[in-house]
Amino acid sequence: MPSRTPHVLYIDDDPGLTRLVEKAMHRRGYDFSHAHTGEDGLAIIRNGGIDVVALDHNLPTGTGLDVLAGMEDMDGTENRPAVVYVTASAEMSIAVNALKSGATDFVPKTGSEEFMALLIAAIDHAIEHVRLLRAKARAEREMQEARERAEMLLGEVNHRVGNSLAMVAALVGLQANAVEDVEARRALAETQVRIQAIAGVHRHLYTSDDVRIVQVGDYLNSLVGELENTLQAEGLTASIRVEVEGFPLPTEKVASLGVIVTELVTNALKYAYADGEPGEVRVHMRRIDKEVLLVVEDDGIGWTGTGKPQGTGLGSRIVRAMATSLNANVAYGEGPGTRVLVTFPSEV
Repeated sequence: MPSRTPHVLYIDDDPGLTRLVEKAMHRRGYDFSHAHTGEDGLAIIRNGGIDVVALDHNLPTGTGLDVLAGMEDMDGTENRPAVVYVTASAEMSIAVNALKSGATDFVPKTGSEEFMALLIAAIDHAIEHVRLLRAKARAEREMQEARERAEMLLGEVNHRVGNSLAMVAALVGLQANAVEDVEARRALAETQVRIQAIAGVHRHLYTSDDVRIVQVGDYLNSLVGELENTLQAEGLTASIRVEVEGFPLPTEKVASLGVIVTELVTNALKYAYADGEPGEVRVHMRRIDKEVLLVVEDDGIGWTGTGKPQGTGLGSRIVRAMATSLNANVAYGEGPGTRVLVTFPSEV
């Protein structure tokens, strides 16, 4: 509740008691309003600015329970005032129903001075109660707004990083085209593919509802599709088949995973099938309990992970480095070709 004078609305058709309540509220420094009927009271409540409603049960048209029912659509909002329900001393079941319907407190109605003391104490308590609730609601709203602003800014950062990496990849591609040395051109092309793999993570992040995670199935399907198009443009004829379960992974894991998949698939396409022979490279990934299993395999000439790798060996070193960042284990399985198994924790 803002630092303004608390406003109490008293709904009762007893003019004598209303005057007593009004005097008591003014003595306590509260603003005071009065409604003769439930309908008038609801109209005042909906206009806003009421902090506590002292509500009598017996009203000229209906009961205080009807007023509470009319306030149901205000539940959970900062505009809903606290309600102190006033009942006859023998109507405890009515008081219980009022509490179930959203009243904050109740006071048995008697003609003694004790009633006024109890009513004032209940209103004081209700004012504190609504103040705390509204302060909590404001804090939660401000925290949500701050989170949304942070997510929006982070999304914008990912968008710009993705664009910047795509630009770097394009520049590397231009440099590769300008180089005459075949090996240098191939090294630059591989570097371009690696940059594109990381840029793909950021593209997925700025379209995601939660920048902390990436839906790995969507990402890897997109990544492998781009790899296949790029490498087939260079004359490599093997095709890629992807079978990846859809589940979320932490963003920092996905970047390393994308580089690993890029290296393994690129190596398979380049070295598994000699002289451009047609073949297939398969990428499988699934989550098993608290671990993720990635398998990249082919039916080509085969390599067990021991001995001198084909090429410069840079791809293998990159895979080992990324596996370390994932806390992953890399193993080579049996098969007609090369079969690489990568396992790492899946916690989000």
